[in-house]
Amino acid sequence: MAKEWAWSYSKKKNFDTCPKRHYEVDIQKNFVEDSEQLTWGNSVHAALANACTGKLPLPATMSEYQPWVERVQGGAGTLLVEQKLAITRDFQPCEWFSHKTWLRVVVDILRIDDIVARAIDWKTGKMVHDSIQLALNAQCIFSHYPKVRRIKTEYVWLQEACTTPEVFNRGDMARLWTGLLPEINAMEQAAKTLTYPPKPGKLCFKWCPVSSCPFHGKSNR
Repeated sequence: MAKEWAWSYSKKKNFDTCPKRHYEVDIQKNFVEDSEQLTWGNSVHAALANACTGKLPLPATMSEYQPWVERVQGGAGTLLVEQKLAITRDFQPCEWFSHKTWLRVVVDILRIDDIVARAIDWKTGKMVHDSIQLALNAQCIFSHYPKVRRIKTEYVWLQEACTTPEVFNRGDMARLWTGLLPEINAMEQAAKTLTYPPKPGKLCFKWCPVSSCPFHGKSNR
């Protein structure tokens, strides 16, 4: 059986930013994204995962995040950390590496409390309003936990010490996909035709690793 085309929020975000960057970094892996911000973000996620599960305390450099750890540990229900969830094209739950896998998400913090779930995604960068990742997390949670009817999600912006919450009810999801599927279909069509043109933008000057691109190192604001 042929393997399903699969995507994730990060791949969609990279595709929207620049199709060529997405192709070179995410698909061909000809270039690797590497920056202090990315390294720091990965370190923070790992440290918070260890702290929230009680494996290790937060390092001194991240002690300011301790209130978030205590908030997570004090919640009701079953706690799941760095939960990997995957679904098929028809929104059925599946294994992470199944040949049927269509969408993958990683939920940083998940609590299942009967018919209600709570999901947190840690953010170490500047605050940006985009609820799509929270919505995709919610869809995968609904698919894997059929008893859950309502999910309280939020981004935790660690730099600003604040959150942006969003609530999803199971009945909301059909409306979400009506608007989102055309974008995903365009991404899949690009994969079928290998059509990944460069899209000049503000990242070209010094934040894109794709040195083979004609816009690399140029200011395209």
